[in-house]
Amino acid sequence: MDNFGLKIEAFKQIFFEQNGYQKVIEGLQNTLIIAIAGLLIGIIIGILIATVRVVPKYKLLPRILNGFCSFYVGLFRGTPMVVQLLVCYYVLLPIIGVKLTGVQVSVLVFGLNSGAYISEMMRAGILSVDGGQMEAGRAMGLSFATTMRKIVIPQAVKNILPTLGNEFIALIKETSVVSFVGAADLYVAFNYIGSNSYEFMVPYLVMAVIYIALVLLISLGIKCMERSLRKSDRRN
Repeated sequence: MDNFGLKIEAFKQIFFEQNGYQKVIEGLQNTLIIAIAGLLIGIIIGILIATVRVVPKYKLLPRILNGFCSFYVGLFRGTPMVVQLLVCYYVLLPIIGVKLTGVQVSVLVFGLNSGAYISEMMRAGILSVDGGQMEAGRAMGLSFATTMRKIVIPQAVKNILPTLGNEFIALIKETSVVSFVGAADLYVAFNYIGSNSYEFMVPYLVMAVIYIALVLLISLGIKCMERSLRKSDRRN
């Protein structure tokens, strides 16, 4: 048996006979939980920040909120994800006396980080909507908030759907850093297999294939959603 065959046999022994597959399933589950929950939190935060940043700044409160949002976006876009994880887990949470698991901290940080990026995407999406849409809503007697919620934001989300897909893909790939705070993701699972088999080539190749498969599935899902939205536009 050649050298590569021996590596495969060592991988199969740990994966099947020593329950390495359970580590992989747990890691995949945590990876998806962190990425999906982080994206959902990011979308909520992003919409709120983008709305604040496009609100007319005639009064003091909108200007104060806009300043805070600008600081927030600059902070999370200007520091690496791993630094945000480490600071949150080892500095901020101990100071305020809150105990969270590695996965919970990862969801929180990924959501806050994603919110900063999605806010800029959403702001661009809102600005891409024809200004007449806002004027028409206000002319019908709707408030600014209601017009944004029912008319402008749905169109903005449709415009930035491909970019949101890219953000989801980025979150999936960035989950490889959550091991710094003790979260068991795909990297941790395959690193466990490699450490126990003393062969890292095959585990890391399989891990790469899984990440590629996830990205392809997400890309396919986004394309299907875009196609469905185009059909609905033609019907309207």
